[in-house]
Amino acid sequence: MDRRTFLAAAAVSSVATLGGCATGEATDEGGVMTVTGPIRPADLGRTLMHEHIVVDFIGAAKATPARVDAELAFQTALPHLRKLRERGVRSLVECTPRHIGRSVALLRRLSEASGLQILTNTGWYAAVDHKFLPPEAASDSASRIAETWLEEWRNGIDGTGIRPGFLKLGTGNGPLPQIDAKLVRAAAEVHRRTGVTLFIHTGDGAAALDEIRLLREEGVAPAALIWVHAMNDPGPVQIEAARLGAWVSLDGYSLAPQNVLRFPRFLEAHREAGTLNRVLLSHDDGWAVEGNGPRGSGFGLFGNGNTAPFESLFTRLLPDLRAKGFSEADLDLLLVANPREALTPRHRLLS
Repeated sequence: MDRRTFLAAAAVSSVATLGGCATGEATDEGGVMTVTGPIRPADLGRTLMHEHIVVDFIGAAKATPARVDAELAFQTALPHLRKLRERGVRSLVECTPRHIGRSVALLRRLSEASGLQILTNTGWYAAVDHKFLPPEAASDSASRIAETWLEEWRNGIDGTGIRPGFLKLGTGNGPLPQIDAKLVRAAAEVHRRTGVTLFIHTGDGAAALDEIRLLREEGVAPAALIWVHAMNDPGPVQIEAARLGAWVSLDGYSLAPQNVLRFPRFLEAHREAGTLNRVLLSHDDGWAVEGNGPRGSGFGLFGNGNTAPFESLFTRLLPDLRAKGFSEADLDLLLVANPREALTPRHRLLS
């Protein structure tokens, strides 16, 4: 048995309990799964909570692994990841789901070459009019969908042995359509059985509150949820969700003037409300496959307009926050302690 296989086996050797009752599913509780194997939560270090390497927006019906030029992607991303490592970043959460260009073998290669610990995911993405969903999303039950995701969690993705460290969904605006609600219920089942954290790309605050409601109906506490793209809400619902216990992910920072202004305001509001301990930060940067052919035609930057990916938090936001009186302890909370708590697999269930 090689080291990677041994570590993967060790991570699932225990059965988690809640209130003394076995959950009935092996769990990674206490360890965080990366593309190179499990690590201790304490070893995550400074973490970017929502980034991409390669995405493919052609849609689930046409997306195939062959459309990603793995060598070109490797050479494109590696210098930026190495620069992140030089900035003291230890871990990166790669949020590209299946059917939108997820390429876990590429992530493992980049992790080994850069020294960054990279997490990948299981789950499906229902935002953008369900363009990125497979047909079975409509036909299968929530439990059957959960089993599909649990298969990747137990046995690895696409025959690589690489296991997901979290579950990623995408929804539109609230109230959630029936299919989106079904996927949230499926995600709740996965969490009940494994303790993995649920990242949900969310259109607006109404959808976020809908997700919290659905999770509660399934016995899952709001603390299991990371509300992805919470910056799309003007603010009050962010505070409400954080007070309910959900994680609020402000993960689209860039040097666009509106972001330079509003992100510090969001963070000041959380500091005043006492909810800074529920906030996560990132850029949502990365590269997209260009062209509609079977291999695309290369990669182009996408996202929030950062021409230097994965940098603007460090070159602009953190200095701006220091100027507004945020302490180094506050910044460590946002970039080290909060990610560590959010990513540690743990059964977060209603009592």
